[in-house]
Amino acid sequence: MSTEVNKAIKRQEYEAVNQKKLDALDEVIASDVISHPARPGHTPGLEGVKRMFSSLHAAFPDLHIDVEDMIAEGDKVVDRITASGTHQGEFMGIAPTGNRVEFSAINIARIAEGKIVEHWSNSDQLGMMRQLGVMEQPSG
Repeated sequence: MSTEVNKAIKRQEYEAVNQKKLDALDEVIASDVISHPARPGHTPGLEGVKRMFSSLHAAFPDLHIDVEDMIAEGDKVVDRITASGTHQGEFMGIAPTGNRVEFSAINIARIAEGKIVEHWSNSDQLGMMRQLGVMEQPSG
């Protein structure tokens, strides 16, 4: 696959999430996708990815992902995204705060035969927790 096709696959993933059409993820994510790091208590594979996004949609019904940068080489696509939403449902045991959050993430996807087969992610969870009001901003 060309790097442009691989980038289009990643864009399709984000479009499906933004439109809350998680069944469309079947077209771009392999059923046995490997996620790094694997989150404790999360189902592995495509079903785990769908459950994760479903729980994010329950907590942040207006969740939206914007792609800021996307770079591809070989079978890998790296992107820098900004995710935003309003905390209106329980999230990681945190009752709804009504707070609007915005946080960044950097993701790497490995693509084979037209599907994401492996995924790495690093997101600003600390920044999100501060915006939710569950952690104090540092002083000074």
